[in-house]
Amino acid sequence: MNPEWKSRYDLAVEAARAGGLLAKKVYDDTFETRAIEIIRKADNSPVTVADRGAEQLIRQLVIKHFPNDGFLGEEFGDQPGSSGFRWVIDPIDGTKSFVRHVPFWGTLIGLEYNGDQIGGAVYVPVFDQMFHALRGNGAYLGDRRIRVSDISSLSDAILCYSSIGWFTRAGKQDTFLKLYEKTWRQRGYGDFYGFVLVAQGSAELMLEHGVNPWDIAATKSIVEEAGGKFTDWDGGDGITRPDCLATNGKVHDEVLKMLRT
Repeated sequence: MNPEWKSRYDLAVEAARAGGLLAKKVYDDTFETRAIEIIRKADNSPVTVADRGAEQLIRQLVIKHFPNDGFLGEEFGDQPGSSGFRWVIDPIDGTKSFVRHVPFWGTLIGLEYNGDQIGGAVYVPVFDQMFHALRGNGAYLGDRRIRVSDISSLSDAILCYSSIGWFTRAGKQDTFLKLYEKTWRQRGYGDFYGFVLVAQGSAELMLEHGVNPWDIAATKSIVEEAGGKFTDWDGGDGITRPDCLATNGKVHDEVLKMLRT
């Protein structure tokens, strides 16, 4: 195993947990009062002191060990490095859930080398779950290896998504409804959680629109190392588009065909 990859991967797991636990303290301390202060960003999306504090902590941990690495974070933007490695950070994926004390939020760290996703860590603080993967080493939930399901028919598949509104804005509401009719069950496990459910074999596809690179850099590696497939709606491999599809691989082409129609 590449020692430069492995050392950063181990730190990503550690840093995701540290950032997530910092955010969880805010979450727990305000559970009764629901008094999490919200700041509105330019796009009207919410940000909290926990988002910013967690990302600062993660960056500090990385800089201590790898000062020449670069960053791309939701809260503090792009910081180029010289090593070829870049850390793609979403300190709280699911901030809207976080501020309402819905437990489906997590701290995400994706690892890139020369622009290619090589690993990721996703920590779910409320459930104390750590999903993680490094290229060539498989995907894990804690110490347990996880794999996508073997279901090959949409009629037996579970479809995950975040919000129907995204498909309306993307002009794909009819396509979503057709997928609803073809699949066995549909569940609105938004943000990162639908992706890790695909990775662990609990769902067959996660369809998403409105994402940024920090939303999917970590989950892409986890889904792929679990044996799944992760692309944009045209089948491309990047993470810069606002649309993405993660599947167990067996239903991927059929869903892409529907999206292209």
